[in-house]
Amino acid sequence: MKTQVAIVGAGPAGLMLGHLLRAEGIACVVVERQDPDYVLSRIRAGVLEQVTVGIMARLGLDARLRREGLVEAGFNLADGERLIRIDVQDLTGQTVVVYGQTEIQRDLMDAAPERGLEVVWEAADVALHDIESEAPRLTYTKDGVAHEITARFIVGCDGYHGPSRQAIPASVGRSFERVYPFGWLGILADVPPCHDELIYANHERGFALASMRSHTRSRYYVDVPLTEKVEDWSDERIWDELAVRLGPEAAANMTRGPAIEKSIAPLRSFVFEPMRHGSLLLCGDAAHIVPPTGAKGLNLAASDVHYAAEALTAWFRRHDADAVAGYSEKALARVWKSERFSWSLTKLMHRFPEDGPFERRMQVAELDYIATSRAAQQGIAENYVGLPV
Repeated sequence: MKTQVAIVGAGPAGLMLGHLLRAEGIACVVVERQDPDYVLSRIRAGVLEQVTVGIMARLGLDARLRREGLVEAGFNLADGERLIRIDVQDLTGQTVVVYGQTEIQRDLMDAAPERGLEVVWEAADVALHDIESEAPRLTYTKDGVAHEITARFIVGCDGYHGPSRQAIPASVGRSFERVYPFGWLGILADVPPCHDELIYANHERGFALASMRSHTRSRYYVDVPLTEKVEDWSDERIWDELAVRLGPEAAANMTRGPAIEKSIAPLRSFVFEPMRHGSLLLCGDAAHIVPPTGAKGLNLAASDVHYAAEALTAWFRRHDADAVAGYSEKALARVWKSERFSWSLTKLMHRFPEDGPFERRMQVAELDYIATSRAAQQGIAENYVGLPV
């Protein structure tokens, strides 16, 4: 098979990019190693910046998002005793939308056949070849049969563990990483949220987050040591811990219910440079990971896709090589700013094992400063709604 762009990975980043390229008349094929049900079953982010909402609107795939998404004008930081509200809309003139990544995935998948976006599911042994040439190749097997796709560009949207980043020579790439000494224990339950906005809590017992997916479905987290096991946390134990860490106001409005999903996710900050080598571009988790504090993962992937679609469209429409050449630098500038925000919010709201009384006093002072300073709140709000692309 020959095409103009071969995309590795059919998560939100890969499908968003595929839809944007097809809308410009650019031929592309998406190759995914998992089956559709597995991809849809992954529980991920739920807070969308305007860049992500804007891409879905541009594609004309935002009808359900507009109908079911919850528009959020602010969020809260809790310090154990009070809620510090960050009025995002007042401070920036913008809002965010709560709409689960699973729902974005479903919207993109459902539209693929009618939009002419070809997706190869359950492709095994995916490998990239000749990425430094002008005719890179993608090989895979499906149902025991070997296949090869020749393209002008390959875009890796295949996540942290995918083969795309591995195809860049070690002499070219450089990784930056911070692994955090805790994970997030998450519970998803069909209960109404305890608050109409997100709450990030810093309590002496640890971090907690109250989030939601809809008016009837809630997502909660507490941080736990990496040695903890999900099976040691009964539903009752999680709800009790959340009630303590989120504070009395949230606890009073919390509705308990059975978990429909429960898991522990490790946290890391990771950036790989460059995000382009030869005819290969990287988008999303293939190039960077952020801790979920601040809800930047999916949104950062969407901004990568925005830049990649711009660059590839310029190439195929106008033979503009500069846009592709500049993709990595442009994308990384936004990546590092988002990494900084996620790292700083993680540092502010979590207790690190190496921290002592001094570090705790710094957290208290920072939260108190945020509570009393519009300037501090504005900086947080600007990053939370998403920096310009």
